Amino acid sequence: MASVLITGANRGLGLEFARQYLAKGWRIFAACREPAAAKALQALAAQSDGKLTVHALEVTDDQAIAALAGDLAKEPIDVLINNAGVNRAEANELGLGNAQAWLDVFAANVVAPVHVATAFLPHVAKGDRRVIATISSRLGSIAENQGGSYAYRASKAAVNAAMRSLSQDARAKGTTVVVLHPGWVRTDMGGAAAPLTPSESIAQLVALIDRIGPRDNGSFLSFDGKPIPW
Repeated sequence: MASVLITGANRGLGLEFARQYLAKGWRIFAACREPAAAKALQALAAQSDGKLTVHALEVTDDQAIAALAGDLAKEPIDVLINNAGVNRAEANELGLGNAQAWLDVFAANVVAPVHVATAFLPHVAKGDRRVIATISSRLGSIAENQGGSYAYRASKAAVNAAMRSLSQDARAKGTTVVVLHPGWVRTDMGGAAAPLTPSESIAQLVALIDRIGPRDNGSFLSFDGKPIPW
């Protein structure tokens, strides 16, 4: 049975990833900060006949990452989806802003996915698919930067660079590393004006991940499979 580890699986894109991979019959390790409060995810787990399990993970806590990696040490993971991330409005405007908000964004959007990917690289290397996919954003494209969203853009550009580095180091383990843009999606972060529903975005992302192979290593791709300029 193919397996996937999803961070930030309690809501939005992460929850929809869990739903759609469960519908495909995969084994799902669904990680989130507060499992007891993740009612929709817990309901999904209860209906999954044991295929979906919920795991506590604060992605900015290295000890928590190491603990979960240890708990799942014997589990091969075909696909790791680094989905957890944050945005802070107070760090996105021009000006001095809030330094701590910037640090919070970088901790969650850059450091955390790198540390999660590093901790679970051995698990992914034991899987059949061997794919690490980090949910980034087109806003992280330097070539397409039109201003604004300072901390968020910067964090996504930084995680893109880090994952590009990881793609080179993970190649020796036969693992493919990509960064993916989910589109502008109607979630708590995306807002009500977004044109895509989570179901529409994730259906295309799941299909894209299914097609990803070694030739795509180090790529920055949109949900529709089109390359995005760095």
